[in-house]
Amino acid sequence: MSMIHLIPAPAAFVVALGLAGAAFAQDDRCSVPMADWQPREAVRKMAEAQGWKVARIKIDDGCYEIHGFDAEGRRMDVEINPATLQILEFEFEDDEHGRKRNRGGESDEDND
Repeated sequence: MSMIHLIPAPAAFVVALGLAGAAFAQDDRCSVPMADWQPREAVRKMAEAQGWKVARIKIDDGCYEIHGFDAEGRRMDVEINPATLQILEFEFEDDEHGRKRNRGGESDEDND
C-alpha cells in the first residue's frame, strides 16, 4: 500500500514564492536607474581596453550586453552592469565545438 504525501497549500505557496524570488533576483542584478548608467561609449572603451573587438552593444534585461570577439579572436557575449561596468557574465563560443563556454570554462551544454 503506497501513501501519497501532500504538501499543505501554505507550504507549497511559500516554496513557489521562494523559487520565483530567486528567478527575479537574477533579473534584478542590473536594476539601475537610467540616470546612473554609463554611456555606450564608456562601455566600448572598456571593451577595447580589454583587447575586445565590439560588434554590437545592446541592452538586455537592464544590462549592457556586448557581442564581439575577445583578444584571441573567439566570439563572445559579455553582460555588463550599466552603472559600474562590472562584468556580470562572460561567455565565449568554442571554435572547435560551437558551444558556449562561461568565464570558468565550463560548457553550458552537456558533452556528447
